[in-house]
Amino acid sequence: MKNKILKLLFGLIVIFTANVSCTADLDTKPITELSLDELLAQDPQAVEGILSRLYGSFALSGADGSGSSDISDDAGESPFLRGIINLQDFSADAMKNRWGDNGLDQLTTTSDWTPDNKFFRYLYNRIFFTIPQCNNLLSILPNVEVENKDVIISEVRFIRALANYYLIDVFGKGVLATEENFGQTDPLPEASRQELFDFVESELLAIEPLLPNTNTYGRATKGAAQMLLAKLYLNAEVYTGTAKYAEAATYANKVITEGPYSLDTNFVGLFSADNNTSTEIIFPLIADAQVSQSFGNTTYIINGSLNSDTMPLSQFGATEGWGGHRSSKAWYGLYGNLSTSPDVRASLFWISGHNYEMNDYREWTDGYPSIKFRNTNLTGTSLPSSFASTDFPLFRLADAYLMYAECAIRNAAGTDMGIAEDYVNDVRERSNATSISQSDLTLNFILDERARELNLEGHRRTDLIRFGKFTGGSYLWPWKGGVKDGTSIPSYYNLFPIPSSALQANPNLNQNPGY
Repeated sequence: MKNKILKLLFGLIVIFTANVSCTADLDTKPITELSLDELLAQDPQAVEGILSRLYGSFALSGADGSGSSDISDDAGESPFLRGIINLQDFSADAMKNRWGDNGLDQLTTTSDWTPDNKFFRYLYNRIFFTIPQCNNLLSILPNVEVENKDVIISEVRFIRALANYYLIDVFGKGVLATEENFGQTDPLPEASRQELFDFVESELLAIEPLLPNTNTYGRATKGAAQMLLAKLYLNAEVYTGTAKYAEAATYANKVITEGPYSLDTNFVGLFSADNNTSTEIIFPLIADAQVSQSFGNTTYIINGSLNSDTMPLSQFGATEGWGGHRSSKAWYGLYGNLSTSPDVRASLFWISGHNYEMNDYREWTDGYPSIKFRNTNLTGTSLPSSFASTDFPLFRLADAYLMYAECAIRNAAGTDMGIAEDYVNDVRERSNATSISQSDLTLNFILDERARELNLEGHRRTDLIRFGKFTGGSYLWPWKGGVKDGTSIPSYYNLFPIPSSALQANPNLNQNPGY
């Protein structure tokens, strides 16, 4: 079933142009070589194909396989999801990488960040590939007749909102590109974090009632828009200076109580190759070993966390182990003794042949590789492959549970600590972790529980910033600031620098303070 869906989603990517210059913010070629009217005359499913290609922009490098790139950056290193993992998890306490690539060392040690780091440029360019392509389609759709037009337009607006969310979170500002200024030749003015926040909020509030409760797998639903709203509101105090925890709780609770989702009974199944059947995943980024090959989706996470020297690759459905990623004790230390912990999540680290302490982050055997993601089916058989078929659960129900609980701990209006306790215990008991009582529900506890449940899923840096523990010296982790036991880092690291290439392309942009 998943393969049939993927063929539908990725079968029409040839109608995209691939040669795009993203450093100029909006200087993109049209999404199609023909007019949409002409495309529709040739193929009634053309809009569906374009839409699916927009979804694919978060997981794929380009339209023509793993070696192609939609942007003028390395096809293997630059995909959107790879950027999310690099900037959210490797820059925080969750994971460290040992390859020593130019720029990657600075991420994994949270030190020496500069506007010329290519990994900042990669994510910026991906954001400004996706946004203008959405704008192109949105500028055309009102003038053509397609089935379910309002829903399709809402889906495109959701994709654009998601890309803008990462712009808000990672860089804190940029330009506000919409269908109204699509094709404008003059550089757009700089948009503040508040302006971008207001735009994304208004877009999501407008489309949330229009999106369906259920949709084709991999496409946006009402629940996906509600999750993105909850995340936007959860971090509103960081983004705008005004807390919106009550709003975050409202939309997290909508996901929980109004959506068709339920916690998966098997935690490992959420990160297996047949996770497309999960009842918990709200919005996935699709991967398939044959149909949607990419070095930037879960292939990066799985293969990068394996090494044939110390681990049996086939046990995790892989034929290649790149020997790059290991977690640190800042993550696995949260479970206590891994050998005796009843928590299923504590078993998802490879210990044999590895050292608890990460004395050298470039040494493969220092630190425990995470085996949370794997390319094997939970049920039935599967064959090892070079690329992964494991979808990435960008949004899932357990996160909504933990967001609601956090808002309750923060005394958000309309929340209930008894319900929060139940939600947290639902998450913990699913993994056979011991139940907690209401008195255990503190901010420190919920931050640690988010790490136990959600690490390596692209949330950790944002969480630490929201709790005031990313910069400064109040919380240290291995290799923070380039020091083995961690050291204080400056507050301006709460934002990444605007890439030099973006500043050169648009003189209206100003560098973030500190860089």
